[in-house]
Formats: sequence, C-alpha cells, structure tokens
Amino acid sequence: MISLAKNLPELHYTTIKITLFKRSDRLNRQTLNQNIMDSGSRKTDKLATFKFIVRAFRYRNYRLFFGGQGVSLIGTWMQQIGMSWLVYRLTGSAFLLGLIGFTGQVPTFAFTSFAGVFADRIERRKLLLITQVSAMIQAFILAFLTLTGTIAIWHLIVLSIFLGLINALDVPARQSFVVDMVESKEDLGNAIALNSFMFNSARLLGPSIAGLLIGIVGEGVCFLINGISFLAIIIALLAMKIPKQKIKSKHAPIIQGLKDGYAYAFGFPPIRYIILLLGLVSFMGMPYIVLMPIFAKDILHGGPHTLGFLMGATGIGALAGAAFLASRKSVLGLGRIIVIASNIFGLGLIAFSFSRHIQLSLCMMFLTGFGMIMQMASSNTILQTIVTEDKRGRIMSFYAMAFMGMAPFGSLAAGSLASRIGAPATLMLSGIACIIGSLLFLTKLPLIRRIVKPIYIQMGILREMPSEFQ
Repeated sequence: MISLAKNLPELHYTTIKITLFKRSDRLNRQTLNQNIMDSGSRKTDKLATFKFIVRAFRYRNYRLFFGGQGVSLIGTWMQQIGMSWLVYRLTGSAFLLGLIGFTGQVPTFAFTSFAGVFADRIERRKLLLITQVSAMIQAFILAFLTLTGTIAIWHLIVLSIFLGLINALDVPARQSFVVDMVESKEDLGNAIALNSFMFNSARLLGPSIAGLLIGIVGEGVCFLINGISFLAIIIALLAMKIPKQKIKSKHAPIIQGLKDGYAYAFGFPPIRYIILLLGLVSFMGMPYIVLMPIFAKDILHGGPHTLGFLMGATGIGALAGAAFLASRKSVLGLGRIIVIASNIFGLGLIAFSFSRHIQLSLCMMFLTGFGMIMQMASSNTILQTIVTEDKRGRIMSFYAMAFMGMAPFGSLAAGSLASRIGAPATLMLSGIACIIGSLLFLTKLPLIRRIVKPIYIQMGILREMPSEFQ
C-alpha cells in the first residue's frame, strides 16, 4: 500500500502523458486528413480551372481542327521565317523585304471581301479543303525551286501573290468556320482565344525550328516541311461531321451581296470602329515582322537563330495573352481590353526600336506579342458575337481586310521608310501611331456600349447592366 501510494504521482503523470498523446495523435490525424482533403480540393480546383479554360475541347470537331491546324501552322511559320531570311540573304534589301510582304498580303485586301460573300454561300469546309490543298502545292513548288538552287526573286514574288490569293479565300472561311464547330455561342470566345493560343504556339515553335534548320540545311527544308504539314489539317477537315450550313440569298448577285455587307458593317458603329482600329494597327504596327531580319542581323548583330529567338519571344507573349483571354468567363469588358492591348503593343514597339541588347529586345517582343494577340482576339470575339449569322462570312472578310489586308501596304511603306530613316525610327513611329489610334477608339467606347447592350441582353450574355460594362 505504501509502495502504491508512493507511485501514485508517477502513475498520474503517466496517465496525463498518455491522454495528451492520444489527443495529439487524434489532432494530427485530423490535421492530416484535412491536409489531404485540402490537397485534393486544390487538385480538383486546378482541374476544374483547366477544363474551364479549354472548354471548347468538348466539341469533337473543334478538337480535330485544333490538332490539325496546330501542326499546319508550325509549318506555315517556318516558311514565313525561311522566306524572309532567303530574301534578305539574296538581296540585302529592306525595300525588297517590304515588297515581298506586300505582294504576299495585298490579295487579302483586294479579294477577301468577295471571298466573304462565298463564305456565306458555299459550305465553309469545302472552301477550306480547297485552300489547304492549294497552299500545300505552293509550299512544294517553293521547296523544289530552293532545294535545286534555281530560286530567284521573281519566283518569290509570283509565289507570294499566289499564296496571298489562297489566303484571301481561306481567312474569312476559316474565321467563320469556328461557329460551325462550336455549338454554343457561350463557348465562342473561348474557342477564338484557343485559336489564338494555337496560332501563337506555332509562332513560338515554327520560327525557333526554322532558325535552327536554316543555319544547318538551308531555307528549302523549311518549305518542304511546311508542305507536308498541310496533310494534318486536310485529314482533320475530312474527319469532321459538320451540320449543313444554312445558306441565305444564294442566288443574289455577288456585287449586291458585297454592298449589303459593306452597308451593314460600316453602318453599325461597333463593327465600324473595331475594324478601323484594326486597320490602323495593322498598317502602322504589323510591318515590324518584315523588319525583323534587319534588327536581327544589323542592329543586334546576330544570325538566323537571333531572328528565331525574336519571333519566338513574340510568340510567348502572344501565348500569355491568349491564355488570359481563354480564362475569361464572359465577353464583357473586351472593349476596354482592346484599348489597353493596343497601348501595350505600341509601347512595346517603341521600346524595342531603342534596344540594342538582345535580352531587352526579347522582353519587348514579349510585350508586343502580348498586346497584339489581346487586341486581335478581343476584336474577333466581339465581332463574332454581335454579327448576324447570314453576314458572318462578309464581316469576317472585312476583319481579315483590316488585320491582314492593310499589312502589305504597311510593309511596303515601312520598307521604303526604313531604307531612308532606318528601321528603328520607322518602328518608333509605328508604335506612336498605334497608341494614338487606341486613344481615339477609347472616345467611342460609350457609344459602343449603348449599342451592344441590347444585343447581349437578347443573347442572354448580359442580364443586368454592370456599372462598368466593357
């Protein structure tokens, strides 16, 4: 008894330790379970976020298009870089760089509005199959002439014009084709943003691959790879199951259809101002691409790999911009984004024109790509959302005229101006013009908001007017 009494304090202390240990163990298990649940919740949230960003992939036709077009675009960018380098290697002329850019894109300005009428009257998939096969033939001819050493500047001009004619028909059909692949208009903006992501993924990979291949095996291999890459999109188009396109006014005269499209586009202020800003940015800003070989070789003292890195940096910036747009829940606010993006694009060009260091130049190209794709894709999304279905092809042809059709005139002007005042000064003026244009567009936003509001309410996109719509 005495021994037991002596040991009571020790037993009591041991009991407390056991009790505390059990409580601690229980708390640890609860904490562990909670951490596991939180970790699982975070993984689920991340998966849900990813699924939301790529929600257009729910549609089989869009998945096929995304995969096939993605492969084809890598080849397209390889050819574009290869042709620019080939022209500058053969001639050393900034003017001829601008001239090739002009001849390759001016058909888009001249003929794409007529192509828009056809996109509203003929099955768009058939048009796309025709354009992709034709572009593949052009790439193989270019590869053959280059690899056999018989290529000349006049060949490049003729083939550029031929490809420009193909693109004049392809662009409005391809832009309008998005709505045929994505059944719900709520996912239309996401699909357009993913298209931009795909386009700029190719912009990142294509020039980088081309820069390496040009230094090793020459430009001809880039053209050959581009020709082969068209098989991916051709197979994807053939595998799609597309609902029959509703055709209106099929037998109306083409000129009348074109007049109706012009009257609708330029009589409707939201479409008019978006297209005008696109045209200005394209004319003044986009020619930076044709001047890139000059910056890579003469200003940054690099080679084809430097050109590839510069274009790759633009692609990374564009990828970031496209990913941001894909993550947005609604088209609301895109008008404001157009203004911000145009300013970023202009400032990026101005800063790049002053840079003489490759690291700084790459950073500025990142900003330029980011602003460019944000402005382009936001404009595309608004246009596709507010346009009436029977005029979609024509409106997208005007979009193509503004974005791509004005670029050749800008390329020609930039090449001529760069030969007089230098590429850096030319690019600085381009950036200033883009900023001025965006500020003018900003003054029209209140009018655009008032007109677009009832359209969005009717579509169910807008139920209650936010205090800061667009």
